[in-house]
Amino acid sequence: MMTNPAGRVTQGQFSFLPDLSDAEITQQIAYGLSKGYAWSVEYTDDPHPRNTYWEMFGMPMFDLEDAAGVMMELKACRETFPQHYIRLMAFDSTRGIESIAMSFIVNRPSTEPGFGIVRQEADGRSMRYTVHSYATDRPEAERYAG
Repeated sequence: MMTNPAGRVTQGQFSFLPDLSDAEITQQIAYGLSKGYAWSVEYTDDPHPRNTYWEMFGMPMFDLEDAAGVMMELKACRETFPQHYIRLMAFDSTRGIESIAMSFIVNRPSTEPGFGIVRQEADGRSMRYTVHSYATDRPEAERYAG
């Protein structure tokens, strides 16, 4: 059984490690660029495990050769959405399709309310379970305010 004693959202690579420094993020971007991956910056205030489509910050960065360009975009996203989850996504288009090769969270709100499991009785003796994000108890613009 896996546990998450820190109570942090764990999505993508490195999610059980301490937050990466900007220098470590730059190294990961450079690695992806060396493999020919295209990077994008995405953000959300609802990191539900099934919420795979986060909002894009800017356009995907195809044909980029320097990690500084991605870091510049990340910095702008952090300034615009300081209390949101922000992740970097690397796409591999070598086979003619864009598939995610790397994905990791690079920004988190100061407090992470977490998730709960809601049990529902169904027909007969069946039970259904739903994952509920406590962040969505508040309106979208107020989820991580102060």
